[in-house]
Amino acid sequence: MKPAPRKLSRKEKDRRQGLETNLHVRSFDAKQSADDFLQLPRLPVSVILDNLRSAFNVGSIIRTADCVRAEKIHFCGYTAHPPHAKLEKTALGAMPYVPWEYHESATQVMEQIRGTGRPVIALETTNQSHGLWEYAFPLPCTLVLGNEALGVSGHVLEMADDIVEIPMMGFKNSVNVAVAFGIAVYEIQRQYWPGMSKHWQEHRYIIQGGNDDQKNRSPDRSSHQSGSPEHEPLP
Repeated sequence: MKPAPRKLSRKEKDRRQGLETNLHVRSFDAKQSADDFLQLPRLPVSVILDNLRSAFNVGSIIRTADCVRAEKIHFCGYTAHPPHAKLEKTALGAMPYVPWEYHESATQVMEQIRGTGRPVIALETTNQSHGLWEYAFPLPCTLVLGNEALGVSGHVLEMADDIVEIPMMGFKNSVNVAVAFGIAVYEIQRQYWPGMSKHWQEHRYIIQGGNDDQKNRSPDRSSHQSGSPEHEPLP
C-alpha cells in the first residue's frame, strides 16, 4: 500500500498554487493573562442586554466586546450569562477578558448608570430614533440591546436618554442583534479613532512578539483613508 499523502500546510498549498504572499494573517490571540489584560485601557462603552433569548447571540456579543475592549457587559433578565456552555461556543474563550455583571432587570441597572450621569442609548428602530451615521456618540456611554423578536422593551426605551437605529433598506426591518452591536460599537470606535489608534498599534506590537520594526511599521493605505472627527484620546 502506498503511504497516505502528507497533509500540506496552508503556506505550502498557496506556494504550489502561485498564491504565495508577503502578507501575514494574525490568527493568534494575545498572550497576556486575564488579570493583566483587564488592566489595559478600555473603550468607555458598556452594554446592557435586555432579555436576549439566544445564548449563541450573547456569546457573539461577548467576543465583539472583547475585540473593542468594551468596558462591561450587563446581562439582564433571562439573558444567558456565565457560567454557560453555549456562551463559550461563540465567545471562543473571550469571556474572562470582558468585565460583566448580572441584574434581574434592565431598568434596575439603567437607574444605577443614569444616576452617575452617564447617558444610556438604546439601539432600536422607532419613529423617534436617530440615524446611526448622523449620531455623535458621547463617551462614556451605555448601549442597550433588546430581545431578538420583541426588541428593546417599551419601559426601557422610555428610560433611555436617546434611541439610535441602524438604517434598514431591505424587506426585513432588522439585523441580528449581535451584528447590530458590532455595527454600533465599531461606529463608536471610528468616531473616536484619533485618540484610540495608539492603543491598536500597541496591541499589535504585543501580540506580534514585541519586534521594534513591527511597532514602528504602519500599513500604507493612505489612498483609502478618510477624515475622522477629532476627539480626546482614551486614558
